[in-house]
Amino acid sequence: MKVEILNSKQNLGKSAADKGAEFLCAALAEKPEVSIIVATGASQFEMMETLVSKPEIDWSRVTVFHLDEYIGLPDTHPASFRKYLRERFVSRLPKLGKFIEIDGAESGVDLELARLNALISSREIDVCFAGIGENCHLAFNDPPADFDTDEPFIVVTLDEACRRQQLGEGWFPTFEDVPAKAISMSIKQIFKSKAIVLSIPDLRKAEAVKACIEGPVSNLHPASILQKHGNCHVFLETASASLLAGQSVLRSI
Repeated sequence: MKVEILNSKQNLGKSAADKGAEFLCAALAEKPEVSIIVATGASQFEMMETLVSKPEIDWSRVTVFHLDEYIGLPDTHPASFRKYLRERFVSRLPKLGKFIEIDGAESGVDLELARLNALISSREIDVCFAGIGENCHLAFNDPPADFDTDEPFIVVTLDEACRRQQLGEGWFPTFEDVPAKAISMSIKQIFKSKAIVLSIPDLRKAEAVKACIEGPVSNLHPASILQKHGNCHVFLETASASLLAGQSVLRSI
């Protein structure tokens, strides 16, 4: 795990996007089509803004999966991750190869899981762009996360800390409005990515960052599993890195 600490969200986002683009372009130089994973949420704003403006990426040869989606939330809702990605990512890339959405319609969850699992199981994921939650979740794998399932996408129950984070970020008007269940990419599926690029700003993530990078690997801190990944790059700002021991501009873990 390599950790870089930047002095602003803008620099964090640019550095994360630069690193991800480096991996993406290398993969495109080796094969005709590549697949990536992109995340949503406030932590990805600056990274995504830079990534979509990269002229060197041939997006027509890229298939994009996303990490998770609420169950029972219409795609017109401001908190819908499909809506987020259509507006901030897909619409900015008119030549994008494929965008494989997660449909969280309550009536068709089993069929949607089967569809998604069939699609992603046939692909090698070259780059995963992600963040972590205030409770150290990875995607919507809240603690205690399932480290053992081989299913690529699963149904998860969101814990109170996760739901309160969504409320605190302004995505929902009340706590009761935050859905309790979601479709999420599993820990094992995320871990299969050849490269993982994490963008983690904000002081409110500092405890989760410390658990992720310096704590023991535990399903009570799901993102800590990435300590075992051979090609994970973590981009922080000074606030989110403030609880790390021996903080420096560039650290290798």
